[in-house]
Amino acid sequence: MSAEMAGVVGFLVMVGLMLLGLPIASVMLGVGLVGGMLAFGDAFFVSTASIAWGTLSENGLTAIPLFVLLGELLLRSGMADGMYRAFAAWFGRLPGGLLHTNIGCCALFAATSGSSVATAATIGTVALPSLRRHGYNMPDALGSLAAGGTLGILIPPSVNMIIYGSMTNTSVGKLFIAGIIPGLLMAGSFMLYIYVKAVITKEENRHEQVPLSVKIAALRDVAAPLFIFGTVMGTLYAGIATATESAAIGVVAALVLIAGSGKLSRELLSGCFLSSARTTGMILLVVLAAFVLNLALSLTGVGEALTKWVTSFGLSQWQMLVAFIGFYLVLGMFMDTLSMMVATIPLSFPVATSLGVDPIWFGIFIVIMCELGLITPPVGMNLFVVQGIRPDRGGLEDVIRGALPYAAIMIVFTLLLIAFPQIVLWLPANM
Repeated sequence: MSAEMAGVVGFLVMVGLMLLGLPIASVMLGVGLVGGMLAFGDAFFVSTASIAWGTLSENGLTAIPLFVLLGELLLRSGMADGMYRAFAAWFGRLPGGLLHTNIGCCALFAATSGSSVATAATIGTVALPSLRRHGYNMPDALGSLAAGGTLGILIPPSVNMIIYGSMTNTSVGKLFIAGIIPGLLMAGSFMLYIYVKAVITKEENRHEQVPLSVKIAALRDVAAPLFIFGTVMGTLYAGIATATESAAIGVVAALVLIAGSGKLSRELLSGCFLSSARTTGMILLVVLAAFVLNLALSLTGVGEALTKWVTSFGLSQWQMLVAFIGFYLVLGMFMDTLSMMVATIPLSFPVATSLGVDPIWFGIFIVIMCELGLITPPVGMNLFVVQGIRPDRGGLEDVIRGALPYAAIMIVFTLLLIAFPQIVLWLPANM
């Protein structure tokens, strides 16, 4: 069997086992070990101990538990309630009303929590009672929350960017900086869609005019998350701190603000630490399995052979990237974000860079593809999260129908990034 065929068969076996519900880390670790041992025997198995130690002691990965903890602190401290009231005061009278508030709150919460699922769950829990009380169309409301939640892995800080950076040896700091403009533009695109749809359908505005003094007073509720985001990204942008150090600074800033609000307690800290430990353990186990798989692909030459095979078709850079969109769109319908990302990067990254694609740009591309997978049925995680917290008994089809226009916007936005890569690369090149 040729190296190309071995790689294809191994990948299909791995995806098939994941679809059967087997643990992601176990599947990737098993495929990597079997492939490596078939090629090199017991020596490969023995070498996995040093791989595990080297991977899990890598400096860049120490940022993951800190950013996870930062998200937990914000999630459990109740900052989302004040944020939602503030955004509702400013956006409520726009065509589309509270749907703009959903996107704005998701974008700001994403800028501090770094988790799409946590963003969708937190903002959805706060928003849905108000949306239902004001009589909003439920598919529109649910779709905006599911799509807004996806911004959690694009607007930095992002755990997914840290994983991509560590797997491809790409600067995490530059990835964070590169995600700012696309993240804001994506949020703006969602809000533009909501505005245009509301104007075309002549949707009735259900909210009273809020005095300017009340709007200004409400801004204090967004000051805390903005301060944390500014602290994390400011120290990175200025070159004062690495990604790990900025994460630690963000955690300290969050603790100080929560203590100042009188909400810091032993119970809050205990819940945050336990949840962060569980989440971090799951993420790092998957990352370790991905590194073992990546090593097997490298040593057996499967990755290099697949790269040569794919490039032999003579596709141009933009044709290959459009093909990647289709590939990830289909894959995202059946795999969760983390497994899709770590399973495909060892194969897609060499192909992309061999065609001259910038590693920073490709990192943002991969993250957007993962975002797309969060709202594409039947396995879109955010669809199930929003469905699980809705106050009525409607079916999942409401969430899917509301989220599909946003999926189309993501695809169009990705094509725009392919046509104008400087949207991603300008800010990190000039930092």
